[in-house]
Amino acid sequence: MLSYADFVTLMFAFFVAMYAISQQDKSGAKRVSESVREAVRNGGVPTTTRSSLATHDGSRTSVGIASNSLASPVDADPSLAVPFRQLHRVLSDELDTGKLGLHLGSRGLVITLQERSFFPSGDDSIYISSYPVIAQIASVIAQLPNPVQLEGHTDSVPIHAGRFRSNWELSTARSIALLQILESRFGLEPGRFVVAGFAQNAPVASNATTEGRALNRRVEIVILSASNSPFAK
Repeated sequence: MLSYADFVTLMFAFFVAMYAISQQDKSGAKRVSESVREAVRNGGVPTTTRSSLATHDGSRTSVGIASNSLASPVDADPSLAVPFRQLHRVLSDELDTGKLGLHLGSRGLVITLQERSFFPSGDDSIYISSYPVIAQIASVIAQLPNPVQLEGHTDSVPIHAGRFRSNWELSTARSIALLQILESRFGLEPGRFVVAGFAQNAPVASNATTEGRALNRRVEIVILSASNSPFAK
């Protein structure tokens, strides 16, 4: 039975590899191949490859741990596995409705705040109704020594009106606004944080569709793994 199970696993890996080779996105194929290799090593082929095969529209494909999986990838900081599961538990409703995203990978623990649930369009003010969610996140951050990077992102549509002259300014302003809330309302030490604005330059979906642009408008809270600390000497 063990030999038969090994054979089936290898056959699955073979067909996934053939699928990857048939795609035009060569970088995507490489990621699928790496995902299969990791899955075979850890005995979890179906779970690991699902996130690799989920998107294939020319946008960036995410390989790692998605919000519907609690298994840790081999390159993730093991010290972040417990806070990941804690956030997954207390924010399950927001994860299910798409207000939040949760990802654990080589960079660290990434919490994605979707614009529609946290910010008005084209503005950096944070909805008061989202404070309870931010409080849950702040509570987890307070328990950890890790540095945290706040990353603002927009879609590719240029700003033509309002306070901000460009997507650069908007994305950075949203990161700063979130930092101010975490500091003033939830008592987190600002010296632990790094603020960044990426404008439209790090999309997670295609900007050619309304749905893709909505996904790209986000702020990411990255609880950095120890090896990725920007304060390391």
